[in-house]
Amino acid sequence: MADRANFVVVRESGEYELYVSRFGAVGIDLDLLAGPTAALAMVRRLHVDDWWLDDVLCQGAALIDLGRRVLLLFAWEGPSAGLRHRAAALELLRQAWPGWEVRWAYDGNADLRTYLGLDPEAVRDRGRGTWPGTVLAPDDEDLVHPEPTVAVVTVGSDGCHVVANTADHPIREGAALLDRLAGAPEHGVCRVDAEAGLHVDPLRRRVGWWTLGASAEAHDMPERWPGWTVDFWRDRWEEHVRVAAGRFRPPPVDRERALAEVRAAAERGRWD
Repeated sequence: MADRANFVVVRESGEYELYVSRFGAVGIDLDLLAGPTAALAMVRRLHVDDWWLDDVLCQGAALIDLGRRVLLLFAWEGPSAGLRHRAAALELLRQAWPGWEVRWAYDGNADLRTYLGLDPEAVRDRGRGTWPGTVLAPDDEDLVHPEPTVAVVTVGSDGCHVVANTADHPIREGAALLDRLAGAPEHGVCRVDAEAGLHVDPLRRRVGWWTLGASAEAHDMPERWPGWTVDFWRDRWEEHVRVAAGRFRPPPVDRERALAEVRAAAERGRWD
């Protein structure tokens, strides 16, 4: 399976160059840790292409604006998409790109097009519906991994579920998610290094959600929850910890260890 990525270089004139890499999404954040000069050289070794990858095919992207000195990126995997290493990866990116503004594209490639003043609908796949992730039992073998590919869902004051994060973010299901979770396996307290999550407060009809990757139509989720207040916490998983009243307790992040591990991965050129 390919791990396709788009790269965009915006010249000082405002014109842009679009590139496609079949395997560029793998280690995209590690590649960018080499800094602007090396990143530009890497991108320009690709062929200029007019193919904007859609919400399904695009698994990573980076826009380098030379005039405004903005780096806009997202990745579905790698240190920047993991809870233990997210802050460290972004910290090192900002060090590697001094004087640049580093932003995350939570809406994937649509955010890159919006930045350029282009219609984001060109990369939408509106007809595909919603792909719900599997609700996992507490003894599921996937949860043995130290950084499982999961989203944590807490409901009210006593519901805690873990959903496989290999499909759509649970927020896309709307309030129908509550019906799907009725009778689903309970975890009591979720202590995993999740990649995404949300908290639903049925009494106040309020939902908050976060992701370390990207979610198609990320800025349009209130439309999927009519009559609810929807808070998008972006990558601030700490907000989920705060409102979940002890039911989401990921392991504490060791900043120095995380920085060292990301640096080592960048030197190896791969993320284990």
